[in-house]
Amino acid sequence: MKFVRTTLLMLGISLVFVACGSSGPTAKDDLKKLESYDSYAYLPNKDTIISRDYDNYTIQETIIETINANMNEEGYVLDKRQPDVLVYVHPMFDEEIAVNANPVYTNYAYYRPGFYIGPYYKDYMYDNYFTIQRVDGPRVKQIPYRERSIVIDFIDRRSNEILWRGTADETIETRRLQREIRQYIDEIFKDFP
Repeated sequence: MKFVRTTLLMLGISLVFVACGSSGPTAKDDLKKLESYDSYAYLPNKDTIISRDYDNYTIQETIIETINANMNEEGYVLDKRQPDVLVYVHPMFDEEIAVNANPVYTNYAYYRPGFYIGPYYKDYMYDNYFTIQRVDGPRVKQIPYRERSIVIDFIDRRSNEILWRGTADETIETRRLQREIRQYIDEIFKDFP
């Protein structure tokens, strides 16, 4: 009888230790992965700025140029064929728009290669962007929508999981819009791993 109790006790303790083990990849694992990567390309977004109060082309071009400068400073190189990281940008300048949900649907099911994508992505987008339909990442929180803000997702090309999501707390002022966008993105990159 004592043997049975001891065996059951040992079995119970073993189960507790097994249950306390790792439950899978963590946010730290994602950050480690991101730190080990060195190439990137863009997943182009569809033109999301509908409001005529903003110049869509100028805003998108400024965003891409500023992200490229920051990625270069971080040691990343552009690789349109097999990048480690895909960069997906959510420029939020319209009053009503639904983004930042997790998972993110890229809506490329309606696109085909060569179909209209903003010209600001032309030289920087992942060659097979249209094959990425759904981007996921269980550890990424939903960010509440704020008009005149930008959210940048960094996605593992192989797993389609969001490794890191960056945004800033402020809203972008409209007086010197291009300068404000640059400063906003630079602020996001201060938290980049």
